[in-house]
Amino acid sequence: MKREFSAGGIVFNDKGQVLLVMAGSMKDRETKHWKFPKGNINEGESSKDAAIREVEEETGIKAKIIEKIGDSKYVYPLNGEKIFKIVIYFLMDYVSGQARPQEGEIEEVRWVTPDEAFKLLSFPGDRKLLEKALEIYGKQ
Repeated sequence: MKREFSAGGIVFNDKGQVLLVMAGSMKDRETKHWKFPKGNINEGESSKDAAIREVEEETGIKAKIIEKIGDSKYVYPLNGEKIFKIVIYFLMDYVSGQARPQEGEIEEVRWVTPDEAFKLLSFPGDRKLLEKALEIYGKQ
């Protein structure tokens, strides 16, 4: 089984809102999912650098890493092959920029309250990561 490694961020702004993106599914672009910004780690790139880059590419938002939250592991089909994917997520703080979707990849970018995020997020694993992020973020 092919493996894929990605990194992403759970970004908070100074109002306590969290940054979400809506994008089409890999197997069906018509099926939309709300999730955290993330993307593949390039060869020679650290997971931290990839997370910062992907958040900015997908959302237009510059953010800084506070600490690692955890990871998400899942299998998805692509062109008849099963891909085992590991995504490392970091808790991040907003630095600058205006939220705007990456053309051709992201349908919508939205700052939402944590309560709204729990309702919007498409995957249970993302909700668990948000719980952990809020626990850490609240202790700062």
